[in-house]
Amino acid sequence: MDLFSTESIKNILPFDGVTNYHGLVLDKKQCEFYYQKLMETIQFKNDEAIIFGKKIITKRMVAWYGESEYSYTYSKITKRANIFTEELLALKEIVERESGATYNSCLLNLYPTGAEGMAYHSDGEKMLRENGAIASLSLGADRKFSFKHKKNKQRIDIVLEKGSLLVMREGTQTHWLHRLPPTKKVNSPRINLTFRTIEL
Repeated sequence: MDLFSTESIKNILPFDGVTNYHGLVLDKKQCEFYYQKLMETIQFKNDEAIIFGKKIITKRMVAWYGESEYSYTYSKITKRANIFTEELLALKEIVERESGATYNSCLLNLYPTGAEGMAYHSDGEKMLRENGAIASLSLGADRKFSFKHKKNKQRIDIVLEKGSLLVMREGTQTHWLHRLPPTKKVNSPRINLTFRTIEL
């Protein structure tokens, strides 16, 4: 049996893509340890975007890390990666083992409360490996995550628990949008780590 097979992992998309929900890959103790370490060591900054020619600064905070100081552009803003920390390398190893894919960078998002979210989008930047896996690891508050098909608008919702792993694969970015909807029910922070592969 292939140790990295995803056949037994649930694909939450009904068609036009594969997104595997692995459930919890970190136990409670690991969640608490890595959450505190990331809060203490990661260089989070308010995110910036150019929308309709105007520079917007969000309450959501981001940080980008990688194997080297890659440059990465999205929403018309270019960022330069910090070098992976010891904790990020440990988490990357866990995610690579669980997902059966390799990654060379990680975009971290910090949502201070449920009031902060992310609008519908797909991760289609040219620097990303085409149809490459994007692994989303959650720490902190549990949050709902939504997918919407680009053509028929069908929606899929899932709650991403602390310590859980979601891996978006083949066709997901091509055919589906995803978002983190804001909510008044959550008052504590969530850290989301999205491991991905940048092709230089």
